[in-house]
Amino acid sequence: MKPKSNKGAAEKRSQKAEIKIQAAPAQKRILLIDDHPMMRVGFSTLINAETDLVVCCQANNAETALAEITKCHPDLVITDMTMPGRGGLEFIKDMKALHDQIPVLVVSMHDEMLYAERVLRAGARGYLMKESGGEKLLEAIRKVLGGQVYISETMSTRVLDNLSGRRPRGSSSPIEKLSDREFEVFQLVGEGKSSREVGEQLRLSSKTVDVHRSRIKEKLGLKDMTALVRHAVRWVETQKSEI
Repeated sequence: MKPKSNKGAAEKRSQKAEIKIQAAPAQKRILLIDDHPMMRVGFSTLINAETDLVVCCQANNAETALAEITKCHPDLVITDMTMPGRGGLEFIKDMKALHDQIPVLVVSMHDEMLYAERVLRAGARGYLMKESGGEKLLEAIRKVLGGQVYISETMSTRVLDNLSGRRPRGSSSPIEKLSDREFEVFQLVGEGKSSREVGEQLRLSSKTVDVHRSRIKEKLGLKDMTALVRHAVRWVETQKSEI
């Protein structure tokens, strides 16, 4: 009597294993950028609890993030707006130029009325305020990974109003009149930086920075540079108090 062959059983086990591997969702890899360690811990804990998502690497500034991208090959980058060195807007533009295939989602404490349209114009695929909570964050991540744009309902209405020529709802801050570059200069002036220091950070000449300062002064209706500095400092302090 011939012994029973184990070939059939082995094939069945192999088929079951293959089905299991195919059924398991592929995890989407996320690079997380925030200069607050506790914020990164909180986001990572939330994201890593999902079976289809994983935080593959982290960074606390734009320069480190760009270096990490080549190492961990993320499917999505989540970044804050305010961080040491290059700011969020410049980082998004760098991403657009260097890694256009990787979507960027901005998660920030800053008012979406001032920032959301700017980051979308720079190339980001979504904007979420940190106060929105964990469920909204996961919703935004999956929407952006799915090739869509994520903004709040309020911002959606605002963007549609702008496109249709209707007057935007919500914030009417004169700071919205500033171009992205003027806005960055305004922020740095508010942090107490001189024209030379602003130029070094934004890679501009001091003369070019002074031109931007003059235009900012005119757009905001301020009488002189002292008034501009005072206004910028107050604005930056207000923003920090909201974080």
